[in-house]
Amino acid sequence: MSTPYTAPLKGNYTLKNVLLETGFVSDERGIKATKTELFCIEVNAGKITKIFPNDPKLATAVDAKGYLMLPAFSDMHVHLDKTLYGLPWQAQSPKKRTVLEMIAYEQEIIPELLQTSTTRAEQLIDLLQSYGTTFARTHFNVDTTSGLRSLENLQKALSSRKESFKAELVAFPQHGFFYTDSAPLMKDVAQMDQVAYIGGVDPYGIDKNIEKVLDYTVKLALDNNKGIDIHLHDGGKEGIHTIDYLAEQALQNPKLQGRTFVSHAFVLAQLPLAEVERIAEKLAAAKVGIVSSIPFGDLVMPIPTLLKQGVEVLVGNDNVQDYWSTFGPGNMLAKANLMAEIYGWRSEFDLSRTLRFATHNSLPLDDKGNMQWPKANDGAEFVLIDASCSAEAVSRVSPTMALAHEGALHWKKYPPTLYHEKQKGWVFLTPSLFTKYT
Repeated sequence: MSTPYTAPLKGNYTLKNVLLETGFVSDERGIKATKTELFCIEVNAGKITKIFPNDPKLATAVDAKGYLMLPAFSDMHVHLDKTLYGLPWQAQSPKKRTVLEMIAYEQEIIPELLQTSTTRAEQLIDLLQSYGTTFARTHFNVDTTSGLRSLENLQKALSSRKESFKAELVAFPQHGFFYTDSAPLMKDVAQMDQVAYIGGVDPYGIDKNIEKVLDYTVKLALDNNKGIDIHLHDGGKEGIHTIDYLAEQALQNPKLQGRTFVSHAFVLAQLPLAEVERIAEKLAAAKVGIVSSIPFGDLVMPIPTLLKQGVEVLVGNDNVQDYWSTFGPGNMLAKANLMAEIYGWRSEFDLSRTLRFATHNSLPLDDKGNMQWPKANDGAEFVLIDASCSAEAVSRVSPTMALAHEGALHWKKYPPTLYHEKQKGWVFLTPSLFTKYT
């Protein structure tokens, strides 16, 4: 097994022929295009230290080949610890539909999966990285079947990829706090420095007691200076009450504000607009965010309404290939593309704004077209994309050619059989991708 990138370039280096966005082009109808220019970028000690006019003849510089530099991508909800990625294809069983049925199934298969979970987590990280992701918020199971072994194996995988990937960890009681006796384990894991968030899942659907579960979750978070990230699939009045109750806890405890999230929150897709607006206003006041995997069909999330009310919305792949779902592409640009299609964000401006869901709210241009990224002293966390601008990258799901994590620059490598040099200066990279060779 090998990573999708070459050995990194580290230390102090300069890139030339780097394409950056510099503004918008407008006419009487509004924004119609994005202006770009080539620059040189100096990197030192993990930071961007200098941005200066392009010098294509700078012999000591690394050639970025005119690729577009964008902030590196972040997957804000994924399960690296229990993937089936790397194993033979397996679709979801039609016999296991409810969360409780899935818990019973997990209890059967987890002991076997743990034997190889480190290797599969590494392979899934490699997949995410191949699409330009250098950061993830990953949940790991804490349950009476696996104990803390999911965490131990995940940490081994993260350690093996530390030069190009970083994660924040969410302790996730997949089998409930009290439905199985996982509360003592969660109390232990909440004290660990490497854990950033206390997770949870369906306080009513699994544990049948919303207040008891959320009170315990809030206590663990406050006692151990952690954030909160609750999975919520419950619908109806129970789902609404869960969101309202958690928002109330954040309003009463300022330490939780900006550090509390509800993942999925499918109930919001089932409510009339007025009720969504009420909840969104409360979430914004409490600084409680929503993390979405962007469901579609009958569960189109009201993300535009949430954003309008000032709610922080994060996005993740969730399941890439596991026994819960197989539809996560592993590609954050693909997630942004799906959002743009669902919500009708088709214009140059709207597509450029949609990029923020892949980059954890970092954009090269502000809404007025002013350059805001990169700047000197920014962390050197970026990707080089084969696209002319952010809007094209989102609309075409453009390929990642290189990524930098904490300054270490990794170039994409391809199987040797896909290389084919042409006399006119082109390289055949994949069956559908031609890139100018300079």
